Amino acid sequence: MDHPSHSVAEKGSKKWIQRLINEKPELLNSEIRGKLNLPGNDEIRWLSPLKRDNYAEYSGQDFLDLLEIELAKMPLSDFWPRGGPHWDALGRSRSGRLFLVEAKSHIRELISTMKATDKDSIRKIRRGLNITKNFLNSNAETDWSRGFYQYTNRLGHLYLLRHNQLPAYLVFVYFLNDSDMSGPETIEEWKGAIKLLHSYLGIGRHKLKKFVADVFID
Repeated sequence: MDHPSHSVAEKGSKKWIQRLINEKPELLNSEIRGKLNLPGNDEIRWLSPLKRDNYAEYSGQDFLDLLEIELAKMPLSDFWPRGGPHWDALGRSRSGRLFLVEAKSHIRELISTMKATDKDSIRKIRRGLNITKNFLNSNAETDWSRGFYQYTNRLGHLYLLRHNQLPAYLVFVYFLNDSDMSGPETIEEWKGAIKLLHSYLGIGRHKLKKFVADVFID
């Protein structure tokens, strides 16, 4: 089992998402509802990272258990090896909508590469990414396990939940004015980097687009 990781963050996106979820959740909720055109009365309850749980982050089967969901059509173990993404935040709305959050506070955080070394794990990851890439009709010849791997594996997990007919949404939270990390000061800076990322991955108006939100928090 993939056990939750616990840590109180002192800087960067982890620090700010912890503060946002625990101190100003309605600010995030309002932004999400606006970007995804969700009903204003569909209250989002955040399940992580909570101060009372020592800011636990969940991955693998643990994140499914926290959201109280099962993947009947395609199990997680068929799609991804153990030790998958550690979600920066996880939430569930009153109506049952599921929210998976990845947070960033500076542009360098967008860049990542697969670190798996086990051959079977690498094979399963590449297969999961290719299934997602094909579903989104990306014609880019780029390797989705390199460059923007965190972005692609999060998209992969959104695909998996949606393939299992679950009302899942992927929220990218981009923080402004993180001076400690020399992060962007304007939304335009973030949007320029995100546009480049989308171009590299060959995704524009893709099939999961309406289930993905880019939220900018100062």
